[in-house]
Amino acid sequence: MNTRETAILVPGLLCDADVWAHQIAALSPLYEVIVPDLTRHDSLPGMAQHILDGAPDRFSIIGHSMGGRVSLEVFRLAPKRVARIGLLDTGVHPAPPQELPKRQAMLDISAGQGMTALADAWLPPMVRPGLLDTDPALRAQLYAMVERMTPAIHRQQITALVNRPDAASLLSQIACPALVGVGELDLWSPPDQHVPIAQAIADATMVVFAGAGHMAPMEAPEAVNAALLEWMARPVAG
Repeated sequence: MNTRETAILVPGLLCDADVWAHQIAALSPLYEVIVPDLTRHDSLPGMAQHILDGAPDRFSIIGHSMGGRVSLEVFRLAPKRVARIGLLDTGVHPAPPQELPKRQAMLDISAGQGMTALADAWLPPMVRPGLLDTDPALRAQLYAMVERMTPAIHRQQITALVNRPDAASLLSQIACPALVGVGELDLWSPPDQHVPIAQAIADATMVVFAGAGHMAPMEAPEAVNAALLEWMARPVAG
């Protein structure tokens, strides 16, 4: 019988298990690691229910970007099943009106020009400035991940994001240990957006990953791994 704890790593928009490749390698010797597929639902609650349907009775969940918002919906649906919650490079606010035209512009690119063109437009501000020019290996990984997606998946996930629930009121209900992490140079979900998230959760640890942008798990894998391993090693109640 397997008694190891389970860690569910939830990817973000247009991402799959590759965004967590370094964390999977670091955590797998100690934990059962699950990376859910978020390509089949067009709502965050739907994605959350999909995760719960495939999860053990109790687990830790760590979400990146959109995956952080999905993780909060998992907690909303089944708080007693969540032993720990990690929120990386994410947010809790609903979509403001000015976000919608930007999202639609990206949808127009994926539908009209394809996923490589979308990667050209979408990826540069998702990483620290200049990274795509100086790290060809990481650039190739990021492009391959986006190119594995389709315009239909992109539209589904954007539909989920623009209709996302306001999760701010949920934070004060989180009693389990929380890790709030963010890339120092994250332009999409900057560090100052994460401070009130950490402050609103009773047992939260906040970590800023030096030199990383929004794709911190890939840009600063050693720092993200160290934070996760230290946090996961702390005992939890229940």
